[in-house]
Amino acid sequence: MPRVILAVLDSFGIGGAPDAASYGDEGADTLGHIAQACARGAGDRAGLRQGPLILPNLDALGLGAAAALSNKQVPPGLSAIPAGGRFGVGREVSQGKDTPSGHWEIAGVPVPFEWGYFPATEPAFPDDFVQAFIKEAGLPGILGNRHASGTTIIAELGEEHIRTGKPICYTSVDSVFQIAAHESHFGLERLYEICQVAFRLLEPKRIGRVIARPFLGETAETFKRTGNRRDFAIAPPEPTLLDRAEAAGRQVFAIGKISDIFAGHGVTHKLKASGNMALFDSTLDAMEMGQDGALIFVNFVDFDQEYGHRRDVPGYAGALEAFDRRIPEIIAAMRQDDLLILTADHGNDPTWKGSDHTREQVPILAFSPSLSRGEIGIRKTFADIGESAARWLGLAPGPHGRSFL
Repeated sequence: MPRVILAVLDSFGIGGAPDAASYGDEGADTLGHIAQACARGAGDRAGLRQGPLILPNLDALGLGAAAALSNKQVPPGLSAIPAGGRFGVGREVSQGKDTPSGHWEIAGVPVPFEWGYFPATEPAFPDDFVQAFIKEAGLPGILGNRHASGTTIIAELGEEHIRTGKPICYTSVDSVFQIAAHESHFGLERLYEICQVAFRLLEPKRIGRVIARPFLGETAETFKRTGNRRDFAIAPPEPTLLDRAEAAGRQVFAIGKISDIFAGHGVTHKLKASGNMALFDSTLDAMEMGQDGALIFVNFVDFDQEYGHRRDVPGYAGALEAFDRRIPEIIAAMRQDDLLILTADHGNDPTWKGSDHTREQVPILAFSPSLSRGEIGIRKTFADIGESAARWLGLAPGPHGRSFL
């Protein structure tokens, strides 16, 4: 029985979203701008990478061709002629450019409502919520209370946090409330506890996620976030591909933050890992454990978390090349009837203004030893990805997308 490996390269957009202007993102192009920067030397960094962007395995699966379909131009270093597999472009219909929206829609369920957001003011959070949070969580107060980059605000307020015991609370243009706290001085379990309090208070406001952001270190120069991040998320409004697979008695492997994004729904096996290479290893482990009919769903978060938000072009380029070098390992581990789908949930152009996600179309690269190559066009919704996976797995179709297989 066939299996599906569904891999999300978090934030790996390819530009061209027709509604990008309404989000302030007209012209954003994560892949294209990274490739252009590398071609002119702006993607170089001593000890990390040098020269043009080189992604031979992604390109062979159709990345350059998908980018050309999205933007009518091939990024430098890529080709418009794939060697194998099927390629196309995903267009999101859900509003916003959030992680849950993108993942739920990939899994067959577009978001039918508008998320709640915090204003770009200081303070950012309503006083009634802040006071209730402080009281119910038993806190001496909070720090931050504004839009911020996580690494920047931890460097700025981490020492005061250690001294006062007040957690660092911040947000972004996404529907999110983030809480950073020191794993040792504040306590990891204590951080998770106060995140649950915040999630309960914010759920009526349709704030999509509360994220625990633990860190270690003793000074601004040594603070570093750890791999013990946890997302507390609103559950999808109806059964997703994961639920349908679980209901059919299939194994559903959720790797990285996938289980958190879906609030644990439809997950039979949860594999945690920190960093793209560890996530890759866990994917290979799941392929070894996965039985006939298994769904293996993985999110490669570093592209977004470590490089997109930090506007780090060389880092993003180096991470893409490191990922590309390992693709043959997945292909070698695939059975004859396995299907690999590589895609993304939104963009995060590291050359763009600000530090937030960008509204972009995404690549859809589908490969199986038993699948002919070809173009699948520009899909009207990410839900087509989930419906294609469902069809490959022999599951009943859902209501929101159409299979391209």
